[in-house]
Amino acid sequence: MTSEQAPPGQTMYVPRFLMRQKITLMVNQYQIFAADPGGTEGHLLAFAQQKRMAFKEQVTFFADEAKTQPVFSFKARKAIDLASAYDVFDAEGQPIGMFRKDFGKSLLRSSWQLSGPGLEAYGQERRPFIAILRRVWDFIPFLGEVWVPFVFHFDFADTASGEPVMTSERKKAIRDRYTVTVHDQRLDFRLAAAMAVALDALQSR
Repeated sequence: MTSEQAPPGQTMYVPRFLMRQKITLMVNQYQIFAADPGGTEGHLLAFAQQKRMAFKEQVTFFADEAKTQPVFSFKARKAIDLASAYDVFDAEGQPIGMFRKDFGKSLLRSSWQLSGPGLEAYGQERRPFIAILRRVWDFIPFLGEVWVPFVFHFDFADTASGEPVMTSERKKAIRDRYTVTVHDQRLDFRLAAAMAVALDALQSR
């Protein structure tokens, strides 16, 4: 991602990228790739890891898996708060946007607020039936012990115009894999990538 890092104060636009989760014992790790024209994984754009059960949520994105160069991050404003906002920062620690889970509406259908410079968007799970099914499955004890890779998608739209801003689509696979399409050029890649990781890492909170 080094060569594509946006200069301070400028937006980095990536129209489409792919995200893959790596399973480890103590942390969740995410690889974010550019999408080649054929839809396959291109070069690595960013690598992130999230400590499980962290007291205060903070995720740092790096330019490579060796974690030699941090390029952006997001951090919760409050510890252990389901309705907390998450601020996204560039490599210099300057804020470039935020997102927040709409906890009330998320009881039945996960919903998020997303904002950046000149942009306010709202996102929800695309399929209400799948959203409810996931909750029922987790609620019933003997079903909750059976792991099922529910395929769920999120659609974000501009709160004023209703125009599409971003979509995150989960693929049918044992490990979590997503295709993220950014429709609105105002949405910085770093903010979109942070939101995409949060949709997976924070989904059950």
